[in-house]
Amino acid sequence: MSEQDRLTEVRIQLVETGGRTSQELGAGRIVGQIMVYLYLQKDAQSLDSIGEALALSKASISIAVRQLEQLGLVRRVWVKGDRKKYYRSADNIGSGLQQGLLAFLRQKVQFFGTELEGASTILDDISPENKKNDEYLFLRQRVNRADKLQKILLKILGNPLVKFLAKNIK
Repeated sequence: MSEQDRLTEVRIQLVETGGRTSQELGAGRIVGQIMVYLYLQKDAQSLDSIGEALALSKASISIAVRQLEQLGLVRRVWVKGDRKKYYRSADNIGSGLQQGLLAFLRQKVQFFGTELEGASTILDDISPENKKNDEYLFLRQRVNRADKLQKILLKILGNPLVKFLAKNIK
């Protein structure tokens, strides 16, 4: 196997690992593949070149790149004399990942809060005679505790110091 083939193999393995990791975190396989692919490229890449390299459709790449752009993990760059959109990984991908993970975690904690509100509403609608039931009392206690924890997590994730540290840790 030639040296160039070995380098290509390393890139492919890392891109696939990035895709699996991203999928396990709930962000989608393509998002992780594109992020790692761009990180491992010296030059900015067009949507077409990304699609060709990863065997993905332009539509799925476009959606994933927009997500990565919103998280600050990739940025669009201008290539003189070309009308295509080009992208490269963010300058400080560590900070971008931290910000992206914080935003992702915040979103999940907020969603959990919405689910807790729904569960609490259902528990509130239970008839008064059934509210003395041990199962109801246990479930109500657990929902109330989870609600308190969810609110604490949101405060922590929204704390300016946490945001500052996430931006400045290198």
